[in-house]
Amino acid sequence: MQKKTVYLIFIFLSLTHFSFSQSEDSTKKNSHFSGSVSVTNNGISIVPSFSLDKPAAQFNLSLAKNRFSFEPDIRFSLAGKPWSFLFWARYKLVTNHKFKMNVGTHLGLNFKTSILPIGGDTNEVTITRRYLAAELSPNYFLSKNISVGMYYLYSHGLDAGTIGNTHFITINANFSNIKITDEFFIKVNPQFYYLKLDAQDGFYFTYSFTLAKKNFPISVSAIINKEINSTITGSKNLLWNASLTYSFNKNT
Repeated sequence: MQKKTVYLIFIFLSLTHFSFSQSEDSTKKNSHFSGSVSVTNNGISIVPSFSLDKPAAQFNLSLAKNRFSFEPDIRFSLAGKPWSFLFWARYKLVTNHKFKMNVGTHLGLNFKTSILPIGGDTNEVTITRRYLAAELSPNYFLSKNISVGMYYLYSHGLDAGTIGNTHFITINANFSNIKITDEFFIKVNPQFYYLKLDAQDGFYFTYSFTLAKKNFPISVSAIINKEINSTITGSKNLLWNASLTYSFNKNT
């Protein structure tokens, strides 16, 4: 476990060093570096029906230049075992005051621990499964802090034993900067979504909530995912987690 924890820290520090180096070396304007580190009691995926069912850590980095950004999403269990690595490339396709649309693609690596016979004995082996994915996310702003939109993610498994075709479609709303006091505010994100995994599918509702303080880098959040109707094997009627997040950003 100690070696795995060192590996986790090394990966994060390497990504941070790389991103800072890129930002500091750039002499052009409109570049932006930001990121966050989260610790949660239950790792929940970008598709909320998928969960690690264990405490997890998530590292998100974003190196943006004008409309383009590179955004690694690195997740581990708190035992130090890799869970998933997503290497996002995103582009702001439309940036109007009222309407925004982003597109993106990523190479995803998903890690699964299996017990396999090796040399007449059994050993714990980590298997890496690769996915290619693309996303589309249009949003319409009703006001500065209220928006409605949709999100579509398509993923294709590249290896044997992976899900061939995943379709994830959401209808969502975003309520941000809801004032609680002069110092504290909340952000609320409800969404309905449809998930199709090859021949299986289901409908779900997700509600996420974030409590933050102005000019303070630490926030608290929670996610609740409720199954409405599903034929997906292993789908759970209710999933939830709570997370503590440290965020940072830098403009160059």
